[in-house]
Amino acid sequence: MTKESLEQEIQALNAQLTGDMFKDMDIKDQIHNLTMKLNGVKPMDSSFECVGCGS
Repeated sequence: MTKESLEQEIQALNAQLTGDMFKDMDIKDQIHNLTMKLNGVKPMDSSFECVGCGS
């Protein structure tokens, strides 16, 4: 995925947020995972993507 496609997907997911924490939980998790991919972030001391934080 390119940087632009990740940003577009994050924007599309943000547009789906309702303000209800329970309904938005899955969407926010997807946004978090995409943002981590976009920024090249992974948990410290972890060789696995997102396994260390449980996302």
